[in-house]
Amino acid sequence: MSASPVADAIHAAKAAQGGALIGYLPIGFPDLEQSVEAAVALVEAGVDVLELGLPYSDPVMDGPVIQAATQAALVAGFRVKDVFTAVRAVRERVRAPILVMTYWNPVLQYGVERFADDLKAAGGAGLITPDITPDSAADWLAASERAGLDRVFLAAPTSTDERLRLAAAHSRGFVYTVSTMGITGARTDVDAAARTLATRLRAVGADPICVGIGISTPEQVHDVLRYADGAIVGSALVKALADGGVSAVASLAAALARGARDTPSLAD
Repeated sequence: MSASPVADAIHAAKAAQGGALIGYLPIGFPDLEQSVEAAVALVEAGVDVLELGLPYSDPVMDGPVIQAATQAALVAGFRVKDVFTAVRAVRERVRAPILVMTYWNPVLQYGVERFADDLKAAGGAGLITPDITPDSAADWLAASERAGLDRVFLAAPTSTDERLRLAAAHSRGFVYTVSTMGITGARTDVDAAARTLATRLRAVGADPICVGIGISTPEQVHDVLRYADGAIVGSALVKALADGGVSAVASLAAALARGARDTPSLAD
């Protein structure tokens, strides 16, 4: 198995500051150039790993904030090839590893092997694939292994122990630990189910473990990193970009990064 730039970044952040901050933004929103600028701003503000979303017409897992942004990107003319343009442009300016979050159908339509090769050539680290499971992802497992790309599968509170074992065994980079059932979006409290799920994942060998869905404040980042290796923030950053542009998303990212610093971990 090849080395994982994402796992390396998460472990380095955990050693240095208590845990990693992973920031999500959609590619092409509000336009391609500004999405690149916003992604760069996240890293400059303290985000350790970038998660860049591929806009898709049927985003079943996304909440209203992300849906609105990705639909705006599609209306503005987003094409799958723009993913590789954006990844390349961001990587030319910052060193943080970049994962592309994508539903599986666009990858199939583009061609799994071709997508893997083009992502690798652009400097991408791998994919987060929310709507496929390891036992239905043979083509992606083979392509990612050949190209040396990370592959992040999801684990949910309702997952059986066998499903958790599959996610732990086949993920590379981290296991995406879903904090609550439902669609993405900021919540007042991150569900306690996330802590239980993280414990179950560690029991089957998952490492690193990063928690996402519902995290929106520095305090929530701090709390999550007491038991997980990374905290994933999406909707709050997208809303900041939509409301206030690149400067607003950079300001929020800096605040979230402060929440990740010096966090005592209960995971060791």
